[in-house]
Amino acid sequence: MSARKLLFVDRDGCLIEEPADEQIDAYEKLALLPGVIAALQRCVAAGYELVMVSNQDGLGTDAFPEGAFEGPQRLLLQVLESQGIRFREILIDRSLPHEGRDTRKPGVGMARHYLADDGWSRAASAMVGDRETDLQFAANLGVRGLRVRAQGMSWDEVAHRLCDAPRVARVERVTRETRIALRVDLDAPLPPRVRSGLGYFDHMLEQLGKHGGFALELEARGDLEIDEHHTVEDCALALGQALREALGDKRGIGRYGDAEVAAGADDPATPAAEAASTVRVRLPMDESRVSALLDLSGRPYFVFDGTFPRERVGDLPTELVPHFFRSLCDSLGANLHLEVRGENAHHMVEGCFKAVARALRTALRREGDVLPSTKGVL
Repeated sequence: MSARKLLFVDRDGCLIEEPADEQIDAYEKLALLPGVIAALQRCVAAGYELVMVSNQDGLGTDAFPEGAFEGPQRLLLQVLESQGIRFREILIDRSLPHEGRDTRKPGVGMARHYLADDGWSRAASAMVGDRETDLQFAANLGVRGLRVRAQGMSWDEVAHRLCDAPRVARVERVTRETRIALRVDLDAPLPPRVRSGLGYFDHMLEQLGKHGGFALELEARGDLEIDEHHTVEDCALALGQALREALGDKRGIGRYGDAEVAAGADDPATPAAEAASTVRVRLPMDESRVSALLDLSGRPYFVFDGTFPRERVGDLPTELVPHFFRSLCDSLGANLHLEVRGENAHHMVEGCFKAVARALRTALRREGDVLPSTKGVL
């Protein structure tokens, strides 16, 4: 039987809005954060046991009477319980900051009994709060910390991180020529955020994230005073590495859908199950037409068929377009056949990125837990 997983949750500024005086001592001050109920419902359904952990400065003093706290607190719990959200324990520290008690977050005095309990999984558990002290509390407790509000994430994103086992990877590639920081989340179609120093190239990378259906964040600094080659190449290598790491063992990916079955290069009789990760996309863009055939086989191979009518589109040399995809295939371990026809170089290049993105969208999609290979590995 797997160990229990706990979700420690701050109250003010995390479950409910925190007023300017940082004291919720009246019903009219009680307001839930957006998305918190739906997110906590998902966490409960995923097996998390909830523990509220809150600092309430001077609770029980004349400045913060017990009765003023109890009413809004009772209403909060009633509302949450009506939606199936119950806390196994509520831990409240009443001390003031200057007292320096270890029961006050980030101290773990309130949760000392959890430190002595081996019946729950630290690796599977988490703490959600809105302040740096909450993240320090999480570290002191030995669990991961997630921050909400302006300096952090939404409750929707918290639920995604905790419940969806997201396929996420972060890559930093540093050479004498480039410095690249990149993050992908294959299960979160968030707006891409890209800065490479090359405007048109940024626009193309955004197409990969947007039409590929995955979150892409990329920050690159390259030796653009020399030329664009190193920046474009290293961005491709970093992206391929991140996608490969995020895919893990590739279980459940690349189901049939609009897949076109193709025999494996090392086995002409490869059955359909082996080629389930092969996806063909034909995409028009005005007068241009692009075809992308993608197989996440683990074997890098790239074939390009096309000629661009001019040498540059914006600040991107068109000769680097096939080089980008070749480098992507090398680090991702993908087989990609890319064909483009057209008259307008802008449309042709953009069509290439969009077609590959749409092929990636289908190939990366996770629908089950079956490895699409008779070899037992991809």
